[in-house]
Amino acid sequence: MTRKALPQPERDEIRVESVLQALGEPVRLQIIRALADAPEGIACGEIELPVTASTRAHHLRILREAGVLSTHTEGTRRISTLRREDLESLYPGLLTGILTARQ
Repeated sequence: MTRKALPQPERDEIRVESVLQALGEPVRLQIIRALADAPEGIACGEIELPVTASTRAHHLRILREAGVLSTHTEGTRRISTLRREDLESLYPGLLTGILTARQ
């Protein structure tokens, strides 16, 4: 099965302003929380969200372009994973703080 990564910023291109803006939306936080519990990644359609498929794709694209998550294709599926190591290296404690914050 062919695996292809979707475009995303390199680690040194990730900016805190973009990360914070991407995370400042409830649906995106829901996505991040789901991915935090699945280090192996989740197919985009398997993340339970109260939005349409096109809105889901929009939110995932925003997170990917900000450098918060990485997405690759496996056949016809798109698998997303958190870029936990990159974010922790650049902004220590940020992701942990967001994930443990009261909802």
